[in-house]
Amino acid sequence: MASVKNLKKEINYVLGDLVNIVYVWEMTHGGQPTETTDAIVDDIYDNYDALVTRINNKKVESKKAHFKQIRNDYEVIANQIVEKINALN
Repeated sequence: MASVKNLKKEINYVLGDLVNIVYVWEMTHGGQPTETTDAIVDDIYDNYDALVTRINNKKVESKKAHFKQIRNDYEVIANQIVEKINALN
């Protein structure tokens, strides 16, 4: 793991890009948000908050294992959100 700072940046950029993708999809398919797209965006924000809270937790026994688990969970979350976005079409 390079650094906690880089992990935070990566999570921020990737999840932010996913929000943008949802908004672009809305604009190209009627211009109005739907319940489905709103749910996806809410899910992205909830997961972002949860991941950052876990990153900022200082009371962990093994930092290396802790951040490795966060990275794994983040990758799973991002893939799940991409699947939801792909299912919009």
